[in-house]
Amino acid sequence: MQRNVRSQSGFTLAELLISLAILGVIATFTIPKILSSYQNSQNVAEAKEVAAMISAAYQQAQLAGIVNANTKPSDLTPYMNYVSYDTSGTLVDAHPNWSGFAGSGRNACSASTPCVKLHNGGVLWFYDPDRMGGTSALHVVMIAFDPDNVTSGSASDGPSKSVQFALYYNGYITTRGRTKTGTCHSGGCGMANPDLTLDPAWFTWN
Repeated sequence: MQRNVRSQSGFTLAELLISLAILGVIATFTIPKILSSYQNSQNVAEAKEVAAMISAAYQQAQLAGIVNANTKPSDLTPYMNYVSYDTSGTLVDAHPNWSGFAGSGRNACSASTPCVKLHNGGVLWFYDPDRMGGTSALHVVMIAFDPDNVTSGSASDGPSKSVQFALYYNGYITTRGRTKTGTCHSGGCGMANPDLTLDPAWFTWN
């Protein structure tokens, strides 16, 4: 009878506390990774939607007959759905490996490099100083997407860093890290060769 009662007894308080402590340690390590993975997946989904929007806007610009060697990124804004246009100097995060931005890791929304705020909370940054520069399949303009519109000011790579899209004259779009060898813009040719270190760690194209 005593053996029967003993075999049916539950966990002691000490055993329950130890189990809770173990679960707490596991949660401490796993929950941040789950949240980070979710945020990265969301950023990737938004970035791909933005790439599709840029592509669609470019097709409409082509139909309107405004695409030529002098086309700049912000010429596409009339064909985009956005919340506001910004030239006030607001900062968005650049990728630290982008030439000219390695020190600060950020870009300014200015008259020469305007931005538009999107409905998903992200920001598009247009590098207008570089125009298409020609009408071959290798000529390109660059548009950056900052998914969280939060400026860290840090030169390190991370989830806050922008992904830069390369839009070619023939309508092909890819990322800065996956540009074609010999890519051209108004600054010359061969200046935007493929280099995956120029894409942020959070972004995957596939």
